[in-house]
Amino acid sequence: MSQLVKEAAQMMELLPEAEQRFACELIRKLVLAWDPDFTKLTPDEAKRLEKAENSGFVDETNVDWENLGDWVETHITE
Repeated sequence: MSQLVKEAAQMMELLPEAEQRFACELIRKLVLAWDPDFTKLTPDEAKRLEKAENSGFVDETNVDWENLGDWVETHITE
């Protein structure tokens, strides 16, 4: 969480509950206007995604989904 966000949260705590709800709703509307389908990443999320993509996991486009069940049956034993 950035220092600016922490400062905003601290200021919101000073407000009465009704104004806190109003501020929260305003922020929600700002976020929806900026990212209506919630697909944009925060800087922290972008770092975590990059780390995951470079971690050696297989990309879903490289998986043969049609034959995955066959592979599991031949490679996974209980």
